[in-house]
Amino acid sequence: MTKAVHLTGKERKFSDDEIIVSKTDLQGKLTYANKVFLDIADFTEKDVLGKPHNIIRHPAMPRCIFKLLWETVESGKEIFAYVVNRTKFGDHYWVYAHVTPSFDATGKIVGYHSNRRVPDQKIIDELIVPFYRDLREAENQAADRKQGLATSEQMIASVLAEKGLAYDEFIITLGQQERRGFR
Repeated sequence: MTKAVHLTGKERKFSDDEIIVSKTDLQGKLTYANKVFLDIADFTEKDVLGKPHNIIRHPAMPRCIFKLLWETVESGKEIFAYVVNRTKFGDHYWVYAHVTPSFDATGKIVGYHSNRRVPDQKIIDELIVPFYRDLREAENQAADRKQGLATSEQMIASVLAEKGLAYDEFIITLGQQERRGFR
């Protein structure tokens, strides 16, 4: 579990030419974090190495997105996702994440690797924020956490079925969907 941090509501930015990089073991504990990661999140290597990657998890992130992310990479596939993270002191920052499994020479998954880039702010503001808000509301309004997660997963499944897209296609094509009308 992440330590409770007062959220400031202040958004942090990093530049288009920077890439946030981290690596984890199979349990999601950080084994590597680059300088951009450490700088934007206000952590030191000592703060994060060996700690769960969710040390930067923002409470506005729907649990169903992380469940989908973990199921995908644990199955040996890559995934793209929009993620809001929080800093050590409660600020937040958005990323366009590309998460992949890392394999050893025999093809066995030995960890996970994530590169995060600056996302398109219009997609974040107009599509992702309202969508994630709806997912979180569904998760929070359910009788219990398990039902909330199932409800938000069904919401994603419905959107994908309506659009006739797999999750990765949906995320990659959000720019075109925004122009055609997402909702």
